[in-house]
Amino acid sequence: MHEIRTGQESRFFEKGKKTKDIWYYEHTLPEGAKAYNKTKPIRIEEFDTIKDWWTKREENEVSWKVSIDTIKDRGFDLDIKNPNKVVEVVVYDRKTILAKLEHSFQASLVLLNELKKA
Repeated sequence: MHEIRTGQESRFFEKGKKTKDIWYYEHTLPEGAKAYNKTKPIRIEEFDTIKDWWTKREENEVSWKVSIDTIKDRGFDLDIKNPNKVVEVVVYDRKTILAKLEHSFQASLVLLNELKKA
C-alpha cells in the first residue's frame, strides 16, 4: 500500500491492483492546534478514527471517493478538495458592519485614553 500526502489529505493505492476509485480522508488538526511541528508533532492516537473508518469506509464530512475516470479527466491531478466540507457563509449587511466597526473604534479609544492616563 502506498500513501501520497498533500497538506492534511491522504490518498492510498494498492500495488498490483487496478485503481477504480481513490479514497480521500481529510485529517483535521486537534482542537486549538494550528499546525504540527517539532514541539507539537502528530500523535499516534490521532490515527484511531482513521483506522476505524478504514475497515468500513463510507463517504462522510471528512472522507470522499473519486473515480479514476474523474482523475483522468483532470489530467491526473490528485489535488481534489473535500466536496463534503460544510462552509459556513456569513453575510453582514452594511449597517451591521458599520455598527461593529464603530463599537470596535470606541473600545479602542477607551483603551487608548486609559493608557494615556497611566
